[in-house]
Amino acid sequence: MIKRLSELLENVANNPKLKLAVAAAEDEDVLGALKQASMDNIVEPILIGDKKAIIEICEKLDYKINHDEIIETASLEESAKKAVELVVEKKAHFLMKGLLDTSILLKAVLNKETGLRTENLISHVMLYDVPSYHKLLILTDGGMNIAPSVKEKAMIIKNAHEVAKSLGIETTKVAVIAAKEKPNEKMPATMDARELQDMCNNNEFGDGIIVEGPLAVDLALSSEAAKVKNFKSEISGDVDIIAVPFIEVGNALGKSLTYLAGATSAGIIMGAKVPIVLVSRADDYETKLYSIALGSHIASKCK
Repeated sequence: MIKRLSELLENVANNPKLKLAVAAAEDEDVLGALKQASMDNIVEPILIGDKKAIIEICEKLDYKINHDEIIETASLEESAKKAVELVVEKKAHFLMKGLLDTSILLKAVLNKETGLRTENLISHVMLYDVPSYHKLLILTDGGMNIAPSVKEKAMIIKNAHEVAKSLGIETTKVAVIAAKEKPNEKMPATMDARELQDMCNNNEFGDGIIVEGPLAVDLALSSEAAKVKNFKSEISGDVDIIAVPFIEVGNALGKSLTYLAGATSAGIIMGAKVPIVLVSRADDYETKLYSIALGSHIASKCK
């Protein structure tokens, strides 16, 4: 079982290098992370976009690349389309967002005729290495789905469960969080959480997963808090996945882990035929590197 992001890097470095198609690769931060990922034997990047700009940035970073292998495109839309095409044609194993809007890349990914869509909902999955927590913590969805329905929340949990299984977790423990642990019709998040728990009890999520909800964050993360509140739980203090009710909660909780708890992180989009590495321009170099490693790790399971 992989419990730290450093272990993830080591694991991926021992696997065969996968090919990563990078849409609009003319971004210094992205290319810097790709340089390190190449040196660490994590990926073999395929750079797509403004060839002149890519070469200039690589020279600035002392990143040795084969200029003939850069794919020139005339627009951001063409970069996204080409990156998806490479995956469809089995010339690349997964995707990464470069210097283009997420909407442009996802439009190409979700194209019904030429894209990578499946019957699944696509969702954002963040992996946090929190110094005070004993293993990696998965948070979803704080970056893609704004106010998901119960059905959509179930698909979001299933996407995160796939990530958990890839890390070697035998029984995935999911806390569906809300402001309190008792269902209340005036608090829709609590009602959704209880429905998701009932779905799990009815085996709608399959084997190897426990879903509990609603749980307040303290009950999810602290077995001591559960004891004090006399709350019976199979997962308190040992949660693998925190499933949030809507995007603001995921966004705020994730940034709190980063800026207040000193967590390092990795983020990908799940639900398409391959994982998509999607990082923010505000993300530091380490986050970008770990995200590439996570994408490679998941993609190796999809081959």
